[in-house]
Amino acid sequence: MENNTNQKKSAFIAIVGRPNVGKSSLLNRILKAKVAIVSSKPQTTRTRITGVLTEDDIQLVFLDTPGMHKPKNSLGKYMVRSVSESVNGVDCCMLVVEAGKEAGQTELNLIEKFKAMDMPAILAINKIDMLKEKDVLMKQILEYSRYYDFDAVVPVSAEDGSGLRDLKDELKKQAMEGGHFFEDDTLTDQPERVLASEIIREKILRLTDKEIPHGIAVVIEKLRMREGREILDVDATIYCERETHKRILIGKNGSMLKKISSYARQDMERFFDCKVYLQTWIKVKEDWRNSVQLMRNFGYDENDFKN
Repeated sequence: MENNTNQKKSAFIAIVGRPNVGKSSLLNRILKAKVAIVSSKPQTTRTRITGVLTEDDIQLVFLDTPGMHKPKNSLGKYMVRSVSESVNGVDCCMLVVEAGKEAGQTELNLIEKFKAMDMPAILAINKIDMLKEKDVLMKQILEYSRYYDFDAVVPVSAEDGSGLRDLKDELKKQAMEGGHFFEDDTLTDQPERVLASEIIREKILRLTDKEIPHGIAVVIEKLRMREGREILDVDATIYCERETHKRILIGKNGSMLKKISSYARQDMERFFDCKVYLQTWIKVKEDWRNSVQLMRNFGYDENDFKN
């Protein structure tokens, strides 16, 4: 006998925190799949990535937000605005902080938002696998408990999965009756083109280290399954802001671009579960992060650039 729809529960959860604390890594670990890009560089997430976890009668819908930071350009303003919008209208916020680090202004500002909205919040203290002295963790828990009455405080590690079951159990407590918003096998609501572009952007961030800043955008020009064959054709254009960046991205005899494309293709094949034929090109668009027109062309919402 099937469960009644009203017995099914769901919760929308915004994942918030400063850059580089492991928000995307934690989301991927929870979902057991890669829907958000991961990089050692901060501010790699540019849009709200929706991840969906359905276990039995409970569905958790996650909004993985960009890290809170002081914006320096139109792209930065877009990222910060998307955090504020994610906090509005969700059932719960999961504040992710790094183990052993004191609360800074970013965390305090987010906590003030929780207070103003009387928002249920769970504190996830990530990277506990990096701690050498565990008593530091207890001091951190006490500090945050003074700032806000969190529904739960859970030490976790996105790296090795420690504390993940406890975290999911606490998040599930936020679910309310009313049915599921997505099909039970849904993993993300992101279009395939967005996922493909994010996979390529992640490889660029990882392989170029500090040589290339965040002045890159990836646009998928074509994403089409060949008729009668399990081969996905993907054409992508990588935009950068300077000729010097273009040369670095191409590399000697095209070696860097070949490496970026090869690693991205492997990830796409795992995600889309088919063979992928990927072609990439590089173009220069100077100062595109301050051009609303170009950012609109690259898929960002123009309403997010307004002051």
